[in-house]
Amino acid sequence: MDPVTLTTARLVLRTVGREDTDTVYAAAQEPDIQRWTTIPSPYLREHAEGFVGQVVPDGWADDSMFTFGVFLPSGELVGMLGLTMRSLGVAEVGFWTVKEHRGNGYTTEATLAVSRWAFTQRSIDRLEWRAEVGNAGSRAVAQRAGFTLEGTLRSAVNNKGVRRDCWVGSLLPSDLGLPSTAPYLPART
Repeated sequence: MDPVTLTTARLVLRTVGREDTDTVYAAAQEPDIQRWTTIPSPYLREHAEGFVGQVVPDGWADDSMFTFGVFLPSGELVGMLGLTMRSLGVAEVGFWTVKEHRGNGYTTEATLAVSRWAFTQRSIDRLEWRAEVGNAGSRAVAQRAGFTLEGTLRSAVNNKGVRRDCWVGSLLPSDLGLPSTAPYLPART
């Protein structure tokens, strides 16, 4: 699939390319991004080059991962957001936000825009969010975007060679007032 560009009231979500290497590299130096995500640490320029030059375009080309740079209309990078396909109709959302832009609701806004796109354009019926236990910022974004927290998975994330527990949540099309591509029959409790 060719990359798409999405816009919201305050943001432009587009793929990143070689011209964004320096910006991605600089943003990924932030300690909290390296701590709470699975990007390499230390994050070298060659990591940024590989990310924008191969990982991002390959994911779009084979429909396995849809990565968006989250930008202000001025072109300033706010963060990154990606959807990784996990199984038929199921994708996992991941994101990070540049420190200077945290607390403005940008990542929630981007998450909702990409979620609507995934539900309406990619036949996704379940979006999963996972974050290492303790990543309160990620959890707050997921909850503001409408994800239902489903629990804690033990030893479910490998972050830089260490197995860690993670929170998991989900967002369904119906949570945003959208139809599913397949019928959903919730369990009776």
